[in-house]
Parts: sequence; C-alpha cells; structure tokens
Amino acid sequence: MNPDPEESDPGLARERTNMAWTRTAISFAALGAAILKDHLVPGLIVLALGLATWILSRLLPGTFGATGARPRQLLLVTVAVTAVAAVALGVALTART
Repeated sequence: MNPDPEESDPGLARERTNMAWTRTAISFAALGAAILKDHLVPGLIVLALGLATWILSRLLPGTFGATGARPRQLLLVTVAVTAVAAVALGVALTART
C-alpha cells in the first residue's frame, strides 16, 4: 500500500499553501494595477488588499493549512480572509464604469 504523499512529506503541503497565498497576493496586485488605470481609490484599495494578504501570510507562517494551528490563529485568519473578501466585493460593487 502506497502512503499518501502529503503524509510522507508534510513540508510539501506547507510549501504549496505558502505559494498559493503568494499567488493570491500577486493576483490582487495585478488586479489593483489594472483598476488603478481608470479608478484611483478602488485601485489603491485592491493594491492594499494584496499587500495585506501577503503580510498576513508572512506574519503567521504555518497557520494556513496546518493541522496543529491554534484556534486563535485560525480565527484571525478566518476574520482576515472574510474582511478581505468583503472589501473586495464592496469595491467591485461600488466601482463606477
């Protein structure tokens, strides 16, 4: 029986999670730059969300996707992700074309 690759080398899962958060921050930055061309304030907000996403992923290493994470850290991550999504949704809905 072959063991699950993530169980045999848990470092790969952590690395993939870190890369996913980095990609998310880069995506926010690219979207913010595109929005910035036409709308200054929403573009700056989305750029700030990208920066906040990247900083959060660096401040709490090992929390994202970790099975041994503390409940307070997971609550902080949940609140932060929800806040980022809510602000992004608000910017998307209020941006004038």
